[in-house]
Amino acid sequence: MKVYYDNEVDALYIKLTSKKPEGVIEIDDGVNLDTTADGKIVGIEILDASKKMDLKTILTYTLEIDKKSLLKKIA
Repeated sequence: MKVYYDNEVDALYIKLTSKKPEGVIEIDDGVNLDTTADGKIVGIEILDASKKMDLKTILTYTLEIDKKSLLKKIA
């Protein structure tokens, strides 16, 4: 999953797979699902994103690392 934000147009795009979208389903004003021909969701577009959500929740991330597994790989 990759997240893109364009602050010039206030648009957020969440790319779920590397598949190319072939269709769009509008689920709300300015909220669209990009889909494949067989209806699988490959991306989510949110226009006027900062008005619809707290961007900090999606534009920040946390990594959880299993320290024991990491140490075994380093050793």
